Amino acid sequence: MNAPPSDPDRAVTRCLVLHPDIRGQQARRAPGDALAEAVSLARALALEVVTADVVRLPKARAGLLFGAGKVDEIARRLADQKIDLVLIDGPVTPIQQRNLERRWNVKILDRTGLILEIFGARARTREGVLQVDLAALAYQRSRLVRSWTHLERQRGGLSFVGGAGETQIESDRRAIDDAIIRLKRQLAKVVRTRALHRASRQKVPFPIIALVGYTNAGKSTIFNRLTGAKVVAKDMLFATLDPTMRALDLPSGQRVILSDTVGFISDLPLQLVAAFRATLEEVLDADLVLHVRDITHAETEAQARDVQKILDDLGLPADSRDSMIEVWNKIDQAPSEQAAAIRLRAQRQPLVHVVSALKGDGLPALLAAIQESLQAPRKTRTLHLGFDSGRKRAWLFQHNLVEAERQTDDGFEITVRWSSRQAASFAAL
Repeated sequence: MNAPPSDPDRAVTRCLVLHPDIRGQQARRAPGDALAEAVSLARALALEVVTADVVRLPKARAGLLFGAGKVDEIARRLADQKIDLVLIDGPVTPIQQRNLERRWNVKILDRTGLILEIFGARARTREGVLQVDLAALAYQRSRLVRSWTHLERQRGGLSFVGGAGETQIESDRRAIDDAIIRLKRQLAKVVRTRALHRASRQKVPFPIIALVGYTNAGKSTIFNRLTGAKVVAKDMLFATLDPTMRALDLPSGQRVILSDTVGFISDLPLQLVAAFRATLEEVLDADLVLHVRDITHAETEAQARDVQKILDDLGLPADSRDSMIEVWNKIDQAPSEQAAAIRLRAQRQPLVHVVSALKGDGLPALLAAIQESLQAPRKTRTLHLGFDSGRKRAWLFQHNLVEAERQTDDGFEITVRWSSRQAASFAAL
């Protein structure tokens, strides 16, 4: 798989992309599609992909990942094509990385490292930068074990009387831990500010609509089309990293807040799932979630499963999953027969809407569906809360659900009017 020639006047890093296809391991998707996604990730980092290949392996070698013959073959290719970087689309242990870099004399990035590099290059807000730095340090710390060459023991005190000091790896780990602590303190301040903003929005009865989906599914294009915003929207993985929120008026005149979020991807690094949890809290708190899919992509079903898994890992409430609307985007890119079949499938599913964000097709019907979903029936209920249930009582007031309140001998009698989703959220407190 070869890339088109690049501009010779532009200094770029030349790279080789490899997707290990290991026999016996259950593949999440076809090797060719996985390789194509890895190439797209490389280009998202502005790398020049000289060539890309699927490497079929009977098993992963502990020390080199690949067999000795394949390692030598790739070494010759790297020298002949003057390649500076090898991207391996999968996990690479610290030992494997160290050994391959020695054998090939080039820098190596695995999938996690590549995604972290992209996030580091794209984050713009203070919170985004801190989250990326935190994730990168966690990743770096995990790769200290036996991956360094300067592991000789340092002497404590004077060299001729001192006892054993700490190893260089222990010193490096301690330095990273100190940096992580500092970053967490800074991030905590930013998160507190974000929580105050979110609390302020909750006092205003504007429902939150969150856009989620696989990277490059077209979320930002839909966001821009509906709100008139100018969020970066490119045919590129991870064009959007920092969350953006804008007001949107529905056909009835009701005002809502639309939130654009970072795109998901298969095998998203665990460090990033944890680091971006604060950003993705907007999704967990949303009144309605729109799952945007590139319905013309060959791996659209696998991508949808990846998104659902991440939402489950984040703890999206069951009622939010049940009410989630699927937005099948990019219908304009499908041939006429395929487009007709897609529309027929969508007609059989009430929570699915087919759109073209680029042309605007289907968006009026989507807005009407959003409006209908937000007008879910509400029920009145009387709650009895003890004096020790201050957090639950505060939550009811924050969400403007209280219609009447009376203090009793043992607590509060509160009359609320809420939807089934809000009732479920309260029960989970």
